[in-house]
Amino acid sequence: MARARWSIPLLALLALPGCRRSDHVAPGLSADAPTSSSAEVPGSAPSADGSAGEVDPAPPPSPVGPAVVDLHGKSTPPPPIPEGAPRLASIAMLTNVRARPDPNATKVGYLRAGAVVEMEPDEQGRGGCPGGWRKIKPYGFVCLGPEATRDLENPIVRASTRRPDPTQKLPYMYGITTRGGPVYARLPTESDLKTFEPRLKTHLAKWARDKESGATYGLDVWTKWRTEPAEPALEALENKVTDKALPWFLENGGTVPNLSGLIKGDATMKIGDISHHNGAAFVDSFLWEGRRYNVSTDLRVIPADRLRPIRGSDFHGFVIGEDVEFPFALVRKKGAKRYRLGSGKKLVAAGDLAWRSAVNLTGKQKMEGSKLFYETKDGDYIDDHSAGRVDPAKKMPAWGKNGEKWIDVNITKQVLVAYEGTKAVYATLVSSGEAGLGDPETSKSTKRGIFRIHTKYISITMDSDTVGEEFELRDVPYVQYFENGFALHGSYWHDVFGQPKSHGCVNLAPEDARRLFWWSEPQVPPGWHGVARSLTGTVVFIHP
Repeated sequence: MARARWSIPLLALLALPGCRRSDHVAPGLSADAPTSSSAEVPGSAPSADGSAGEVDPAPPPSPVGPAVVDLHGKSTPPPPIPEGAPRLASIAMLTNVRARPDPNATKVGYLRAGAVVEMEPDEQGRGGCPGGWRKIKPYGFVCLGPEATRDLENPIVRASTRRPDPTQKLPYMYGITTRGGPVYARLPTESDLKTFEPRLKTHLAKWARDKESGATYGLDVWTKWRTEPAEPALEALENKVTDKALPWFLENGGTVPNLSGLIKGDATMKIGDISHHNGAAFVDSFLWEGRRYNVSTDLRVIPADRLRPIRGSDFHGFVIGEDVEFPFALVRKKGAKRYRLGSGKKLVAAGDLAWRSAVNLTGKQKMEGSKLFYETKDGDYIDDHSAGRVDPAKKMPAWGKNGEKWIDVNITKQVLVAYEGTKAVYATLVSSGEAGLGDPETSKSTKRGIFRIHTKYISITMDSDTVGEEFELRDVPYVQYFENGFALHGSYWHDVFGQPKSHGCVNLAPEDARRLFWWSEPQVPPGWHGVARSLTGTVVFIHP
């Protein structure tokens, strides 16, 4: 079972299924599946820490204006912080934003190291926060101290200026470990390499020969933010090329700022290991003495030759009313055929259908043998084993009639449809739990029911310590929790959308995850890395 990183006790965590953050499940802001058709849960929302007490103020409504990313994939950056406005910066992987200036108040969001946000000039008290509380825009309070600072020259702030990129399908550069190895705090010398990578020569020889994930594969991933052309990896290694611009904190034998918390002393060189099949995200990549090194989001230095660069699936869904019209089918299997009526009125194969394409239908269908076939608008037929027919909701739920955004997930068809009120606006293929319609409490299946999105992260780490299935996937993109450890999220590690695959979450192609993340409620404010809000988020209806 996958879990997701960073607040409830471990024993409670281990009892929860789904795709989970790796230290705890999402904050206690979950709205369990309601019994009413309106997806509303009576009573007040619990705090993110499970504490009762003073009622927290409601967050302001979502801003009116263009979305950071719309359902067409178009990006619109938010306006910059006004010149001269007071601001603070995050210096932790997750800096909590509270509803009130109180360490026990509800968590309403999160900042990530390097984020700079506007704040109000006056301190808001020091209760439970020796450094003082500051009110930030557009709402919430942050405690100055180990997680946040007013010093914009803080080394962690300066080293973390590369922010998640909402204009791309993946917010960072990504890689999957193919050859485990060390993680460094500084650039290693030849002596260090002999100590920590004694079989480096053998490793690099295998890397050079590997056509699937070796030296000749995916250099464009590591150089996506570079303007100058990159020298081929093997030539750079032979010529011991060093880039002109190295990260400032690594120059002259420097050490990374200790954002990871793994550095225990000034002389620390190796601060950990990466294991086979682990995923990681990076904010920088550069050549040092011929070898390429990457800087992770938590400022660890990892040799790039230990990783397979990940581009992520190029698939994305369809805007309903523009790309497709009801009824239509989404082709979810490779090798799908189109059929035509032959002699004797029998259907015969008449060509291939593109995998994961959308096919407009007439609405007519016929049975032949044990297979159901849908008639396409061009007069052909497609079978329901290869494609899932998509129709508008037969009975509009109360939340749709009320004009809310909502998401319909059909597990059998592996299809997601997004609605704005009664209007369907977007459709795509997903990968739900690999156990299909099994019991989500005991198997890798997706929980069915009516939920609301309560917590969202631009990225968060998920892992599993289940024997035989251990993994760690850092910075899983565009995560939207709707029930305990169950979430909608982007998946950079596979490309089989349309087939069950996950440990219980609803896997989305990265571009679909990006579009739906910025479309759904609650909205993530500018500069924030995550947001949490109970009982008012976008409805998620998951059914067989």
